[in-house]
Amino acid sequence: CAGCHGEKGIPQEKTTPVIWGQNEGYLYLQLRDFKSGARKNDLMSGVVADLSKDDLKALAAHFTKLKWPDLQQPSAPNDVSKKALAVIGSIGCTSCHLEQFQGDGTTARLAGQQREYLAKTMADFRSRARGNNPGMSDLLNAAQPADLDPIAQYLAGLQVIGGSNGQ
Repeated sequence: CAGCHGEKGIPQEKTTPVIWGQNEGYLYLQLRDFKSGARKNDLMSGVVADLSKDDLKALAAHFTKLKWPDLQQPSAPNDVSKKALAVIGSIGCTSCHLEQFQGDGTTARLAGQQREYLAKTMADFRSRARGNNPGMSDLLNAAQPADLDPIAQYLAGLQVIGGSNGQ
């Protein structure tokens, strides 16, 4: 796992997600979806191919207990934040990801995630290249392509104070 997701939780590739401190239910569902093929990634599918349900649960439990790393991404400038918040409000992101974008249970934490990963993931949901959550595809198709970078920049610059997952 560390080869891609980082020895200290900071992935080498900007399009690889932070998994240290991510919500356990979310991690389990993603691992399950890689195993079933509902979420496509040749490397991850190979990694989980021979793992049991208990193995997937154990991996999710392990990574959720680790401290979310500080990627030292800057906060978005006020004009970018304002645009991002307008779009976020119009499509209802906080109804699942919560007010501080910390997520909960089976919903991903987005605050402080890699900016490039967030932008790519939103684009993949819009194009339906990522098909393991059709509801996300529908919501992101309500946003314009030009809205994705401001949202990614805003979310990447957020830090959740307190809370769960080793913060």
